[in-house]
Amino acid sequence: MLFQKKKTAIDWLVVGLGNPGMAYEHTRHNAGYDALTVLAKEYHIRLDKKQFKALTGTGEIAGKKVMLLFPQTFMNNSGEAVQAAMAFYKLSTDQLLVLSDDIALNPGVVRVRKKGSDGGQKGLRSIIQHIGEDAFPRVRIGVGAKPHPAYDLADWVLSKYKKDEQPLMEEAFEKAAGAVKEIVGGSIEVAMNKYSH
Repeated sequence: MLFQKKKTAIDWLVVGLGNPGMAYEHTRHNAGYDALTVLAKEYHIRLDKKQFKALTGTGEIAGKKVMLLFPQTFMNNSGEAVQAAMAFYKLSTDQLLVLSDDIALNPGVVRVRKKGSDGGQKGLRSIIQHIGEDAFPRVRIGVGAKPHPAYDLADWVLSKYKKDEQPLMEEAFEKAAGAVKEIVGGSIEVAMNKYSH
């Protein structure tokens, strides 16, 4: 067994939810991925390795070894990539952090939660189904509710932001990246107090 290569230890798996492909870039449903991209840029982590049905990149945030992961399975099957990465690195749910969009919050609003239901977010639902529990922290990024009840929800979450929403969303992605730093650094309470408003 001496020759067996040791797996590189990962302290945190940070997942940005969204749909792969140019057609979905910067849509409401990709808020989690857009925040992950801001985080990756800030810490000089390249999301270019293909594994676990995802694009990944590893680096250091707040003194911890972190893997950033963007599932390439489309939103509804995000749990496949997350479960595969967690199984490979033998991670527990308190080492998982998920960034996602939230239609129940106004554009630009960020909420940090220690755990909870999927709230109708199908990427979160898939992760909860695949790993078998919902006790993992998440950063929810508000993208706004659909304009009227008859509006198709799929069309809404796959739409682009209005011009006046753009600066709010850019600020939200920065806030979400800041929240990740606090959570990874060991203080979800600080993240909740600082960014959940």
